[in-house]
Amino acid sequence: MSFRRVAALLLRQFYLLRGSPARVVPLFAWVAIDIVLWGFITRYLNSVSQARFNFVPAMLGAVLLWDFMARVMQGITTAFLEDVWSRNFLNLFASPLSVSEYLGGLVLSSIASSLIGLAVMVGLATLVFGLSFLVYGALLAAFLLVLFLFGISLGIFGSALVLRFGPAAEWFIWPIPAFISPLACVFYPLSVLPHWMQWLARLIPPSYVFEGMRGVLEHHAHSLGPLALGSALALLYLILMARAFTGVYRHAVRTGLIARYSAETVS
Repeated sequence: MSFRRVAALLLRQFYLLRGSPARVVPLFAWVAIDIVLWGFITRYLNSVSQARFNFVPAMLGAVLLWDFMARVMQGITTAFLEDVWSRNFLNLFASPLSVSEYLGGLVLSSIASSLIGLAVMVGLATLVFGLSFLVYGALLAAFLLVLFLFGISLGIFGSALVLRFGPAAEWFIWPIPAFISPLACVFYPLSVLPHWMQWLARLIPPSYVFEGMRGVLEHHAHSLGPLALGSALALLYLILMARAFTGVYRHAVRTGLIARYSAETVS
């Protein structure tokens, strides 16, 4: 793998953002709206709740972590779709660029864009709504790592869908976070789900993150075993999705689909 080629893909995304404010604003606008909206909701819940429970770290913190994962995923898919929209995908792979280098460039682009969104969310949540990240302790880094790995996996999966079925398949990408959110247990414990859904939720790494977050807030302690399992699942999904993308790419080259992209779905 050539780091210079990977860095060149990151540089291309930088030039795209620098030349288009319309691409820059979504990096922080939607996450800022989410934090402001949920921040006022948590304030309201604190004012009407009879229980001595602070909803800010429980709910606003959950929104921040979930939005971070979604931004990581969208950082991958948006960078990929930029090449699809500009009909540049075939040009890239006419060069010596390998699949692993291309995926590495997408990951770096996602890191850069998601860090911008994370900085905005942390700033608003801390300065405006008084969210202290010290309540999560050192486990906060582990939570972010699991969500980061899983977000990359979802982004690569979405990119593979578009590569296999054509640009029109991008409409299958955007609802992915909403589709899995009931199983991720972002705002409620795993125990409230039906038994059969609990088994499905245990296959989703974010469920271990949010269960762990609530455990820290409620008991000030948390077993590292479930979080380690969530980390292993996130890493497994990342490996599987990378291999799936490589397989889809080889199929697209072998069948000629890579040269026949259009606005319609490719069968």
